[in-house]
Amino acid sequence: MWIPKNFLPDDAAVHELLTHQGASDLVTMTDQGLVSTVLPFEYAPTTGEHGALIGHMARANDHWSRPVQGEAMVIVRGPEAYVTPTWYPTKAEHHRAVPTWNYITAHVYGDLVVHDDPDWVEDQIRRLTDRHEADSAEPWSVDQAPEKFLKGQLRGVVGIEVLISRVEAKFKLSQNQPAKNIEGVIAGLEDRSRADDAAVAAAVHAHNPHRATS
Repeated sequence: MWIPKNFLPDDAAVHELLTHQGASDLVTMTDQGLVSTVLPFEYAPTTGEHGALIGHMARANDHWSRPVQGEAMVIVRGPEAYVTPTWYPTKAEHHRAVPTWNYITAHVYGDLVVHDDPDWVEDQIRRLTDRHEADSAEPWSVDQAPEKFLKGQLRGVVGIEVLISRVEAKFKLSQNQPAKNIEGVIAGLEDRSRADDAAVAAAVHAHNPHRATS
């Protein structure tokens, strides 16, 4: 991934992204070409030398059974938003401005391990479910499902683990703009309120390189 210096995040920001990711894209090269599957992953930072991403996929999806050539890649995405140049105060001064896109993403590389083990899969599903149910007024638990039904469901999936070798992350959040343009982007995003705008506005604020002196 091409990562200009302004958009290179620190380790803490990358850890936060991987910990709170939603569904991500598992991509592998096979003898039949590239294959991709969208999967919700859990980040296991203490597994292996650099951590791991763990998940599961339907047994009927033959992606898991296709031998991988080289490493797997998982594309993790954070919030993203279109940025109009009309938010830049400098546009009124010289009109040398164009639209852009702000986003947060990481490419996670590593060896793909398949766990055809119902106990491993059940443990992974419990952790994944508990995380996403945590803020629910009435959280659902795996234990609410009948045991026979649960066992049948577990037989229909296989576990997926990507043992991380390296992570390339990019937080493109207007850091290359002057302070007043960054403030304009934040205000514009907060006022527009499309799907990810509030989250991107908060991220632009958090990663504002001028914040300490402005």
